Amino acid sequence: MGKRLITQRRGRGTFAYKAHSHRYKGSIKNVLSKENLKGEVIDIIKCPGHTAPLVKINYENGEQILMPAPTKIKIKDEVSIGENVPIKNGNILPLKNIPEGTIIYNIESKPGKPTFCRSAGSFARVISRSSKNVMIKFTSKKERSFNSECRATIGVAAGGGKRDKPFVKAGKKWHIMHAKGKLYPRTSGVAMNAVDHPFGSGRGRHVGKSKIPPKHAPPGRNIGLLRPRKTGRGGKKG
Repeated sequence: MGKRLITQRRGRGTFAYKAHSHRYKGSIKNVLSKENLKGEVIDIIKCPGHTAPLVKINYENGEQILMPAPTKIKIKDEVSIGENVPIKNGNILPLKNIPEGTIIYNIESKPGKPTFCRSAGSFARVISRSSKNVMIKFTSKKERSFNSECRATIGVAAGGGKRDKPFVKAGKKWHIMHAKGKLYPRTSGVAMNAVDHPFGSGRGRHVGKSKIPPKHAPPGRNIGLLRPRKTGRGGKKG
């Protein structure tokens, strides 16, 4: 009798495959007010759910938020948010008011929702602006257009270079992955026996069959690549 596949165990949702969200310190957000507000950094937090350190900011309207810390920020530093605040490290402005060439992070995908460049050491650059849209270039060289009302934080997310130091020992990597609810180490399906995985057995590390499961495959067989809607020369004729 074989064992349960990794996909089956993950689908069951046991503790080893759950994100330990009860340890998270909070979610990243921005103040919704459009007026210029000053805030003070009251704490710098390490959150297991984020690679970058977070800063807790207390704004003058009494609202407290968490956001990824910019580099070189300290407790009791002053930051601002609004339409016409200075272009300064840690300040939050609409993209329409940020000059071209400025380095930014913590970018909103739509007004009020920070989405892009939030991990440690990440940043992007404003390259052009129009009346309604702003073009931003990421470190991957990809360019994307954003609504000019979306906001972003000036600077670079702190924690850059955290992946430069090697783990050295597999046990250290295991503890870090375990703390995040990630499975480690992962065993490849082709390295297993035939009773343990549909891709197992055979001579050499090869699947030996199509990686695309049948359309009506049962859960124990439904592994591999997503089934394409059509294959071959099924395109429209000109």
